[in-house]
Amino acid sequence: MDTKMGKRGVTRPMMHEHQQEDGHPAGHDQHNDQQHKMTPEQRKEMLQMHHNQTLWIYWLVVILGVWVILSPLTFDYGKNPVVPSGGRSVWLSLDSRILAMKWSDIISGALLVIFGYRSLTPNRPISLWICCFVGVWLSIAPLLFWSPTAVAYLNDTLVGALVVALTILIPGMPNMIIYMEMGPDTPPGWSYNPSSWPQRWIMIVTGLMGWLVSRYLAAFQLGYIDTIWDPFFGESTRRVLNSAMSHSLPVSDAGLGSLAYTFEFLMGFMGSPARWRTMPWMVTFFGILVIPLGLVHIFLVISQPLAVGYWCTFCLLAAAIMLPMIPLEVDEVIAMVQYMKKQVRKGESFWKVFWKGGGMEDGDMDQRTPDLMKFPQEQGHIFRASIWGMSFPWTLVLSMLLGIWLVFSPAVFGVAIQTPAAGVNHLGGALIVVVSVVCMGEVLRIGRYLNILLGLAVAVSIWFTGNTTAFLSISSLVSGVLVALLALPRGPKTETYGGWDEYVR
Repeated sequence: MDTKMGKRGVTRPMMHEHQQEDGHPAGHDQHNDQQHKMTPEQRKEMLQMHHNQTLWIYWLVVILGVWVILSPLTFDYGKNPVVPSGGRSVWLSLDSRILAMKWSDIISGALLVIFGYRSLTPNRPISLWICCFVGVWLSIAPLLFWSPTAVAYLNDTLVGALVVALTILIPGMPNMIIYMEMGPDTPPGWSYNPSSWPQRWIMIVTGLMGWLVSRYLAAFQLGYIDTIWDPFFGESTRRVLNSAMSHSLPVSDAGLGSLAYTFEFLMGFMGSPARWRTMPWMVTFFGILVIPLGLVHIFLVISQPLAVGYWCTFCLLAAAIMLPMIPLEVDEVIAMVQYMKKQVRKGESFWKVFWKGGGMEDGDMDQRTPDLMKFPQEQGHIFRASIWGMSFPWTLVLSMLLGIWLVFSPAVFGVAIQTPAAGVNHLGGALIVVVSVVCMGEVLRIGRYLNILLGLAVAVSIWFTGNTTAFLSISSLVSGVLVALLALPRGPKTETYGGWDEYVR
């Protein structure tokens, strides 16, 4: 059984326990799909076996609970406290911040001890979920209470992420063995599996990179470091992070970004290679974090030169990391929505399928995706597998480069960043870059037509701004018209997407 356990990844206990080497469930009969169904007694036995194998996890949760309880006593949260950067006022006084962090840790630690201990007994999913949400709270509390010391922030965020991993990532979703159903890895009509480990590996890597960048910016805003380094814009980064726009939020915006990247990084590990059908709720929440919230994050960064009048290198880097995550994730969301629609049409309860997923009669087992364990030997193959669903037409690549040129052309031609002409180029160019990169995802290729509107808007509006130069005006006109024309060809379509193929045009 140990060799078979390796197939399940980190979160799908014994997912392939009853499968043959040909990819079909053991005992599978093509004329009787019900033959491989497990009895309730077999599922309970598997749950007991899996719990015995992962018992160390629940003891570790208890130990972490004791650690968190003792943290305010071990590390004095009131010694050498810091204040947020830029003289920012927060909603709690310093004494209240210290007290809130102490009691948050003591109560959180006690809950981890109590419900971690309860989790030592099998079939207690509620206790595990409570521990998981305590881990989420530990990740949020230092931001909400403006943790007065770096050690409290570091301790809570790291322990919080570890608790989430221990409760629902490493052992798998609580009690999923009781209701999980067999089925295909690859969605019907798809040429690849959008939930495969290589497809998620690149999301995990980009999420980690975004987390590191945002954490550095958050450390400055929270007051843990006094200076912030910028290789290109110097003091501009400090001005952006201490701007009225940044201070308009009740918490650190960079800290929020770090929190979002934490969950994106962790959720990349969550679920089996069939999670598009086994965990629709998780794919939905992951998609919300990456797609709409990612677009909001990108738009806020784009608006910095307009609202603040300065650039921030690490803010741009965080946005650049987030941007490709959108087309890389949206295919999995589409596969999940297709599955949900099909099951609901068959008479299944929407909420049952949403929360528990289910099986499927059609579709194929994934025979195409390379094994992630072979990454050291097959780096190129696995990287290409991680970006299946994306293609790079020369038209979109050139549009992206023209968008970048529009963003920086005011500086090249000596036009001040605060002028309307520069604003048109900054906003229009940045949006062209966003649309071009997002539409490199084939399932979103139709969105490239937005570049027609954006290109023409830049080409026309530059002549009504004033305070510009002839070179910038001509550059904007030519670049905008080219972007509009480049949006007409579709470019190559390298994969198939089931019923979504009709929208790839």
